[in-house]
Amino acid sequence: MRDGQIYAGGAPALPGILPLLAEGLVFQAGGRRLIDIERLRIAAGGTTIVLGPNGAGKSLLLRLLHGLIAPDAGRLAWAGRPADAATRKLQAMVFQRPVLLRRSVAANIDYALKAHGEPRAERAARVAQALEHGGLAGMARQPARTLSGGEQQRLALVRALAVEPAVLFLDEPTASLDPAATAAIERLVSEAARNGTKIIMVTHDIGQARRLGDEVVFLHRGRVVEHSDATAFFQDPGSREARAFIAGELVL
Repeated sequence: MRDGQIYAGGAPALPGILPLLAEGLVFQAGGRRLIDIERLRIAAGGTTIVLGPNGAGKSLLLRLLHGLIAPDAGRLAWAGRPADAATRKLQAMVFQRPVLLRRSVAANIDYALKAHGEPRAERAARVAQALEHGGLAGMARQPARTLSGGEQQRLALVRALAVEPAVLFLDEPTASLDPAATAAIERLVSEAARNGTKIIMVTHDIGQARRLGDEVVFLHRGRVVEHSDATAFFQDPGSREARAFIAGELVL
């Protein structure tokens, strides 16, 4: 947020559950308040990058927004209604370390489509399309867990995209990847955003944030310090913490 304004995003996302509004969101552990967000509104369209120093609560925030953990206080509203099974079905999440089934590459994607109610007669074509999209067609029958790290992350990403989520949460998806694998993931993420999927992504990489971000949510000690257009954020950050972070300084 800059001067009371909330960035509205770019092109409209897939219909259904945006904007996302978090109000009074609190999460505590060990007697410490790890997330304390008065108000955060994430609109349809574009890629929202969540930045902040280590321990700021970035990954924790993503898990709260996606419903993997429950807050101690506050509320989440998707397009004005509380989170429920219907809104959850329109979301997907990819983690820093891919979570893959002990099945073939193709079977991992088929399982996700089946879980989302895709008819059996249509799944084979959808699986083939996802594999081609991720450059994994030649590995369809290979056990997923024998892929390289970059290939596993591509599989996790195209599996998530195969169910056509309105919102895709990404938690540092390239943190342990080499530059070539990172470029492949960024290509898929950028393409998904252009096609209307709302991307909400945590990264520690400022260069990646500049390449992919349309807006930035900057966290410090579990609080939203800034929420603004990405260009404005990087050119003229409005907080001392954000300026120090961009400069590569330690933010305590």
